[in-house]
Amino acid sequence: MRILLTGKNGQLGRCFQDVLTGTDHALFAYGSAELNIADAQQVAEVVQQVKPDIIVNAAAYTTVDKAETDSGNAYLVNATGPELLAKQAADLDIPFVHVSTDYVFDGEAVEPYLPTDETNPQGVYGASKLAGERAVKAACEKYIILRTAWVFSEYGNNFVKTMVRLARERDALSVVADQYGCPTYAGDLAKAILHICEQHEHDKPLVWGTYHYCGDTPTSWHGFARAIFAKAEVLGVIDKRPQLKAISSDQYPTPAKRPEYSVMKDENLSLLGITPSDWFAGLRSVLNRI
Repeated sequence: MRILLTGKNGQLGRCFQDVLTGTDHALFAYGSAELNIADAQQVAEVVQQVKPDIIVNAAAYTTVDKAETDSGNAYLVNATGPELLAKQAADLDIPFVHVSTDYVFDGEAVEPYLPTDETNPQGVYGASKLAGERAVKAACEKYIILRTAWVFSEYGNNFVKTMVRLARERDALSVVADQYGCPTYAGDLAKAILHICEQHEHDKPLVWGTYHYCGDTPTSWHGFARAIFAKAEVLGVIDKRPQLKAISSDQYPTPAKRPEYSVMKDENLSLLGITPSDWFAGLRSVLNRI
């Protein structure tokens, strides 16, 4: 199978390349330096050259705070790019897999969000990602949108690696305790996407639409940090756990508003033959590698 992957240098992109190791799939992976997904001509040329059987879009503008003052670029990458890729997929009559975010919700729920729940992004990042979702839906019929959250891995910059670094540098840390979500190991998300690709390869019917793919156990950032330190100490990644203080979002202001509650679930994942991420196991894997 010929797979066209965008966003090859991100956490998900790198994990996706890892899970394809040893398979007989032909992967054509592009980063922003090789392909500007917001350039219609470039996108058309690359797709026509590769002639993929499926397109996986892991490219995204994810700098949440910077997006507040850089909305033009955020929309180009998160909305225009997915639309152009989806149009190419439609022209070839092939599936398009697109990754979105929990930030499309306002965070005011009191129970886990379902894919059918009303969206209401509170910042530019979430709004641009929602615009991308809508553009994909309008451009092609054979699409699968996977909303994910709190992504971590052994690659790039993420909460797990930041906490490990700070634990080695400090004796005490303050972490927000009133924002709740589902950590997701990028390696699990990559495996889920590969499974979707292989179902298509074997002509198994895919149920097109929007799904939630994230960790199976909700927690707060404070709870996530506590789990990271406990496991890192046991594995010898850090010498000792720093003192961990719980603080409120008001005590840690950011340019972009974060959802207070962005826990997601999706009982329909079984339609794709995949299961939620076991982020505890993913955390252990990441800590072993870093």
